[in-house]
Amino acid sequence: MRAIVGDLVVAEAPEEDLVRIEGNWYFPRSSVTEGLLVESPTPYTCPWKGAAQYWSLKTEDGLIEDAGWSYPELYDGAVERVGRDFAGHVAFGKDVSVVP
Repeated sequence: MRAIVGDLVVAEAPEEDLVRIEGNWYFPRSSVTEGLLVESPTPYTCPWKGAAQYWSLKTEDGLIEDAGWSYPELYDGAVERVGRDFAGHVAFGKDVSVVP
């Protein structure tokens, strides 16, 4: 699976390494292309996943604000709810397409 913006490959990993949660594909952090993500100060806390870390995405055309997010430290019960550990995995918003 690949996360892309135009021709830019943001992340790439086999589907079995991804985690699907609430309609979003979460990529292992190690599968994200180095140097594209920039920490964002946007705050958000999911009631069952925990505090999110938002990421902006560097592209040739500039920065896409809050294009992705991850949960570095999961709340108790989150792994059991999903069935897999997804701490640190990165999901992407509407500006990034996920394709096989």
